[in-house]
Amino acid sequence: MATPLYLSSSSSVKLHEISTFIHSFPPNPNLSSNLLLSSPRRRPFSDHFPAVSYVPESLKFRARVSFFPFFSNKSEDTESLKLALLEAIAPLDRGAEATPEDQKLVDQIASKLEAANKVKEPLKSSLLNGKWELLYTTSQSILQTKRPKFLRANGKIYQAINADILRAQNIETWPFFNQATANLVPLNAQRIAVKFDSFKIASLIPIKSRGSGRGELEITYLDEELRISRGNQGNLFILRMVDPSYRVPF
Repeated sequence: MATPLYLSSSSSVKLHEISTFIHSFPPNPNLSSNLLLSSPRRRPFSDHFPAVSYVPESLKFRARVSFFPFFSNKSEDTESLKLALLEAIAPLDRGAEATPEDQKLVDQIASKLEAANKVKEPLKSSLLNGKWELLYTTSQSILQTKRPKFLRANGKIYQAINADILRAQNIETWPFFNQATANLVPLNAQRIAVKFDSFKIASLIPIKSRGSGRGELEITYLDEELRISRGNQGNLFILRMVDPSYRVPF
């Protein structure tokens, strides 16, 4: 090795307001800073959020009100953090337009969500299986911001996982349509080693791996709509579920 709701303009949150909001939550002491891989019910976002297509149905009511630092229960904490995260990454073109300040803010919100993660053993969860759309990353190997934009992957990027057979697949769309498949080796209940074994150029031309495509991935937040992962090279990945029925070709 990528969430139905209309958001009115009155729900817009400025960066400093989001920063104040996320600091009202306690940090996660169990998250290791060095565990960082390059990898059903939804309606479209409004035009205010072109970089993110969907948000969870459960956020429908809260999207039309302001953010507040205090909530009545953990569930509301998590849902509000998810909305804050989606709003923060929406204008960032999957991370390609993110400034260092943007990256810091997104990482802070992601860390708060990770601290509230209820799925402690994601590799044993059926929620992991399916096709995910990549919404945001800090990985330069994916973003390729030093290239002219027409030489980058400008279409959607997906990552599919089948934990039951320990297989994964990365899928690029326009303009290259490249694919890569990998074997997964669990290192613990959250962390996996990844070994890419085959590639396809333009979805047609197969290329065998030379053994150099390796990495590790820590799944730090998981629910039925959103996944956060951190790669071994210090990169952050935020993905949304688009097809839970999809299975990686064996």
